[in-house]
Formats: sequence, structure tokens, C-alpha cells
Amino acid sequence: MPPTLGSLLRTPRLRLRLLAGSDLLRREVEWVAVSELTDPTPYLAGGELVLTTGVRWADNPPDLRSYVRRLAQKNVAGLGFGVEVNFDRTPEELREAAEEFGLALIEVARETPFISIGKEVSRLLAQEEYEGLSRAFAAQRDLTRAALDGSAAVVDRLARELDARVLLLEPDGVVRHASPASAVDLAPDLVGELPRLRGAGPKIGASLVSGGARISLQPLATGRRVRGFLAVATREGFGSDDRTLVNAAVSLLSLELERPALARGPGLGPGVLSALLAGALDPRHPGAEELMAGLPAEPVLVAAARGPVPDGPPDGVLVTTVAETGGALALSSAAGSGHLAEALGELFDGPVGLSEPVGYADLAVARSQAERALAAAEEEGRALLRSDELPGGLFGLLDSPAGLRLAEDLLAPIDRQRNAAELLASLRAYLAASGRWDAAAERLGVHRHTLRYRMRRIRELLPGDLDDPDHRTELWVALRLREGRS
Repeated sequence: MPPTLGSLLRTPRLRLRLLAGSDLLRREVEWVAVSELTDPTPYLAGGELVLTTGVRWADNPPDLRSYVRRLAQKNVAGLGFGVEVNFDRTPEELREAAEEFGLALIEVARETPFISIGKEVSRLLAQEEYEGLSRAFAAQRDLTRAALDGSAAVVDRLARELDARVLLLEPDGVVRHASPASAVDLAPDLVGELPRLRGAGPKIGASLVSGGARISLQPLATGRRVRGFLAVATREGFGSDDRTLVNAAVSLLSLELERPALARGPGLGPGVLSALLAGALDPRHPGAEELMAGLPAEPVLVAAARGPVPDGPPDGVLVTTVAETGGALALSSAAGSGHLAEALGELFDGPVGLSEPVGYADLAVARSQAERALAAAEEEGRALLRSDELPGGLFGLLDSPAGLRLAEDLLAPIDRQRNAAELLASLRAYLAASGRWDAAAERLGVHRHTLRYRMRRIRELLPGDLDDPDHRTELWVALRLREGRS
């Protein structure tokens, strides 16, 4: 968890002493703010540990009661007062006001530089973020593995990871799976929300409180049609890592509900081909070989076409639908590429895009190649177009249905918010200004503290680290791709 006042007080080298607020030691410290202003609250966002030495108080003594009241109303984590700089001891009036308004007051020894407290908070925040990312990564990996066994396994795994009650609902509210079984008791409280969500579209969720539990209700869809709902109920609410895991479960369940029955070879488990095509299953992972038994030998080709999955595909060809594009994907060994092209022409009533030969580790890339080739074939009026006939380039690959889908998935946590347009505009301005607050705020026409608040919300929603250049680049490309398609 993030650093708390208690964890800082328990750090011996900081030499901190609690003067007021013994019942507030669990308050989380989001940042350290050093300010000698008589009213620093316009420059605070809440959650800070404010540090001061009262250097300006000697010449112009403030009303300490009003000073503390404003800090308490701003919901800061606490106030630290440095002694033996301007005051030999912490003013008694300050301690009394802290007791009155419920503000934690900490005395900072002369030997403790304020920067030492800031560094300790930064270290604890970084440690908490690293541990959170590690847990989230491991949990997402386990959730993806569970998806290979179907939607019920995903629900069960999510319930265990979050220690939550989880429901998978049909579009009409009928319970499809509950974990644990007692979670079914939540269903009657959710039925009233479903008509509104169905009318709002596939990107709008809801949050509600029922029986002391906080419930997140999310639609499941990869296209415009809602295939079901996921309800997650916890006692404590959701942290950023929890939201990341719920978003991952929403994506996996949406794909699973869209997945039709596959043409299977012997031993091919449910969901394996879909997971490979989506890049969710690493064929090099221990145990993957057993799951993939019955698939064509490498190298393989991926073909993309419009229309529903046809009946009776040729021997050695596996076919599945892709709901978000209204089309189909076919997989076959590259050894019979000529036969495959001919067979697909007879199988589908319309153009076909064909990937380059790849191994299963690059199957998601091959899917993108095939879908890009299909789009070009439709534009040029050709029956069959191979990926190697297209111009190359990274952005050429990205500007495809697959690239747009990845962009939509990346920005989905923001899209689900009521103020999504405001948050997306803030993210774009922040990235365009290379993270410079003043330039980005000026571009938006808002105060920089308003932008900081929005960006903090965005950081909570997105699974990646905005300080990571790779993640920032992905977000920028996703925004540009969406703009190009709007």
C-alpha cells in the first residue's frame, strides 16, 4: 500500500514525533509539499504532507487556527513543523488547532532536512508502484491462462485475485456464472441498472453501492452489441491495480463471448486459437505445446475475409469469426498456400487478405498483416491480396483494423469515464507538450493544477507508466490513429 503517516513515523532516521492525530496514522501520503506560505491551499491537491518552519510567521504571525482549518478542509495527509529554525518548539496554538480540526501534526527535528522526508516518501511510492505492477502483471498472466478454459474460469480467477464476489450476466440479467456461489445474491440489485447500460452503449459502465459492497458493473462487447455484463463487488472499493485487472477480465470475457465454436483438430482446447490470434497466449510458454496439439505445422498463413464463418472449411483449415470487423479469420499451413488461396476464394464471397508465412509466436502480427491486406483488397477491388504486395512501414501496419482495435483497447479505461473527452484532450495536450505542465495547460486553456488533477486520474485508469517512453509513445500513436479514423 502507499506510504502512510504511521510508516514515516516508524522510520527512525527521520526523527519524527507525533503531536496530534494519533487516530490518523493510517492516512496515506501521496506527496510531500514544502511551503512557507500563510495559505498554501490554492497550490495543494489533497493527500500531501505539508512541511513548514513558520519562517514568515515571526514578522507577520498568521491566524494559526484558520491556517490549520484550511489545511484540514483541503484534506491534506498532515502537517509537519520543523523546530529549532524559527521556533524552538512547535507552537501550542498549532497543536490545539490540529486537535480541534482533526489534522495530524508532526514535529520535525532540526537534524532532519525536509528533503529527507520527501525522498523517503518517493522511495516508498516507487516501491509500492513496482510491487503493484508486479502483482498486476502476474495476476493478468494468470487471468489470461484461465481464459483458455473458458469464461467461468476467468470469473473464478478474478474473484480469487480480488477477494471479491463476481457475476457474469447474460444481456437480460440472467446469471451465467457466479464466484463464489453466494455472489448470485447480487443479481436482483443489478437488474435495474441493465436497461440503462444497454441503451448507453458498450463503453459505459456503472458503479453502485448495495448491502455495504461497492459494485462495478461493466458491459462485455468487442463491437457495438453487448453480449453480457461483468459485476465485481468488494468491501473496500478498487485500487488502480484492481481496476487494471477488472479491465483485463472485461477484455478477455468480451472476446470469449464473441468467440464461436472453432473448427478443431484433435486435442485443440477451447479458446486456444483465439488466444493465439489475439497475442494473449505465448506458444513458447511451458505447457502451450500440449494446448496447441492439432494445429497446422509451422510456418502458417492467416487469411482475413468478410462474412460469417462458412460451413465445412477445407481439411487443414481452421476458421473463426471476428465480431468487431464483421469478418472471419482462417489459419492453414503455409505448405499449401496455393491450395489455401484457391480454397478461400471458393469459401468466402468477397475479397481475401493473406499474411506472410510466420511461426505461431508471430501469429498476432500475421493477423494484422492479413486484415491490412483485406482492407487494401476491398479498396482495389481485388479477390485476393497478399501482405507482401503492400507497402511496408510501421505506420502502414498500425493503420489497419487491427491497429485501430489495439488503440481502442489501450484507451478503453478512459473511454468508459463520463468525462472521457476532457481526459483524452488533457492526455493529448500533455503528450504533445512532452510532459511540460505549463505548456500543456496553456494549450488546453486550464490552470496547471487542473491538468495535474486530470493527469493523476489518467494515471490511475491506465495500466502502464506514463513516465515510460514506450507507453507514452503507444498512447500518442493510439490517439493519432483514432483522430485519423474520426
